[in-house]
Amino acid sequence: MALGLMAASGLAGRTGAAPGRLDRRAIVERHNPSLHAVDPRSPLTVGNGEFAFTADVTGLQSLGPAYEEHVPLGTQSQWGWHSFPLPEGLNPAGLRLEPFDTYGRPVGYATSSAGQEPLFNWLRENPHRLNLARIALLLDGAPLNAKDVSRIDQRLDLWRGVLESRFRLQDQPVTVTTCCHPARDCVAVSVESPLAGRLSVELAFPYGSPAIGASDWGNPGKGWTSVAARERQSMVVRRELDADGYWARLVWAGEANVSPRGGHAFTLAGKRLEFACEFSPRELGRDAVTAEETRKASEAHWPAFWAGGGAIDLSSSTDPRARELERRIVLSQYLTAIQCAGSTPPQETGLTCNSWYGKFHLEMHWWHAAHFALWGRAPLLERSLGWYSAILPAAREKARKQGYAGARWPKMTSPDGRDSPSNVGELLIWQQPHPIAMSELCYRARPARETLDRHADIVMASAEFMASFAALRGGRYALGPPVIPAQENHPPRETWNPTFELAYWRQALGIAQTWRERLGLARETRWDEVRERLAPLPVKDGVYLAHENCPQTYTERNRDHPSMLAAFGVLAGEGVDRETMRRTLHKTLREWRWEETWGWDFPMTAMTAARLGEPEAAVDALFIESPKNTWLPNGHNWQRPGLPLYLPGNGGLLAAVATMAAWDAFPKRGWQARWEGLLPLL
Repeated sequence: MALGLMAASGLAGRTGAAPGRLDRRAIVERHNPSLHAVDPRSPLTVGNGEFAFTADVTGLQSLGPAYEEHVPLGTQSQWGWHSFPLPEGLNPAGLRLEPFDTYGRPVGYATSSAGQEPLFNWLRENPHRLNLARIALLLDGAPLNAKDVSRIDQRLDLWRGVLESRFRLQDQPVTVTTCCHPARDCVAVSVESPLAGRLSVELAFPYGSPAIGASDWGNPGKGWTSVAARERQSMVVRRELDADGYWARLVWAGEANVSPRGGHAFTLAGKRLEFACEFSPRELGRDAVTAEETRKASEAHWPAFWAGGGAIDLSSSTDPRARELERRIVLSQYLTAIQCAGSTPPQETGLTCNSWYGKFHLEMHWWHAAHFALWGRAPLLERSLGWYSAILPAAREKARKQGYAGARWPKMTSPDGRDSPSNVGELLIWQQPHPIAMSELCYRARPARETLDRHADIVMASAEFMASFAALRGGRYALGPPVIPAQENHPPRETWNPTFELAYWRQALGIAQTWRERLGLARETRWDEVRERLAPLPVKDGVYLAHENCPQTYTERNRDHPSMLAAFGVLAGEGVDRETMRRTLHKTLREWRWEETWGWDFPMTAMTAARLGEPEAAVDALFIESPKNTWLPNGHNWQRPGLPLYLPGNGGLLAAVATMAAWDAFPKRGWQARWEGLLPLL
């Protein structure tokens, strides 16, 4: 499915430089990633939002063992999932829920594995996202070793979406060109070398795994691989893994030969190696696409992508951090377009490798995708926003079982919308307003009845739950207990009225009422009552607390997300006192354990500083020294071993930068920001 595009809005602004039409190609091309050695932490990826192929320095997945401990090389899609058979005697409906007292009534949550570990763990691990295939270069029929590859010169041409890899094998030059079709789940490759005839390509299929690599290569007896069709220059393969299955089609140019290589692999050999490999959850028709057609489609698509939407030029800045920030901005646009712009919300590692079994976390959806609307690319946000309508019946049923109205959205889930059991995730609530906030961003980009009709059901169902969840306590409406806030290190039975969630409830219910009025409907009295009587944001010693029962916010609890800042940064700050938030910002900057935060905390802090009119603090926040604020050559935001990339950091950066530009919130000294087509947050 093609990436949607929206023309630049025509908005232009400046910080210390005259506005003008930007040289977008120059901005993009000065940040083309290039590698000159094997870097297992920084492989490069081509993709289209629905499908992605991650390559090593050979342009293929030839050096897998060298990357496995860092970033396993994968071929992933939005639709490619696998489940192990349910062990005999287990029934998902039989999972026991842990009761939590909720203002005098018990509400059950899937938070405890005690006495039911096999079922609890099966539900967490299944389904898991699947690595569809490995496509690797062979020399004389044998796999390559990293030590065999020398004189590496690899470059990702962002303007064309083409990965060019040059290197030497046995002192002979090899050039591999790799790209992805913008509208089909297809990767195309061409190989040129004097070693032609000795080089071949392996197409291998793994069994499914919930591990980070999404592959199990050690069980060849599991799964089934068969040739479904064969013609002179093409082959269709059918894959069956337990109850799951998919198809792959290999189409090659010139004279070549395909032969089996073990039970689940094939080798393409010939003096000319140029091919396209397409994957599908359904049987493939006869409209095969070639490598040349795929390359031409990529070279037409990406210039249009970069020419549309927003852009920012920092090249006239004298601050030495400006070039690095511009690099992160450009690469984050590319990475979120290929990893976060699909038909379902993305996992935190996108389509590169698996985090949390490949499932996506809905509290992260805003951080992955809200920026698309701010950068003039709202259709990319709407692609995944529509998924909420598909799971609306399940979300309504979950709310009903817990005694609430409306829809309670899951936290950690797969395309089926079933929540995964978790001692934390089940009790989070800050994903609930996201569909309202993101729908409003889409409406701002396209204020039409069609936008209202498209998203009205999820806006109303979200608001119904939110109003129902708030409980009247001592004359005010409270959130929790039980609740776990965005800052997850709080016991649910001892937590109530978290600052960010209170502010988000107030803002989102107000947006939902506005939607009712736009639709010609009367305001909901209950929603207004909850908004007006929500508990005030908790304050102690002149600063905001994480939640009302947390006087130790800046001592024992000063790690993980400093989410109280989001109440006036991510949000517009209804109910926020600016000077209290200013003190909160500076206390947080001084006293937070930044090494124990996450990648989106830095742009969140920058957004708060920007709203408070402190541009120097905003830029400084984007460059806080922390392992979690590491940015790799490929543009990914590294977090820790086992979580080698973190796309909420990329999306958060883009949201922060768009907002800083549109609010003229870059420092006057050392910074000259010229921009077009950017919008601030609500």
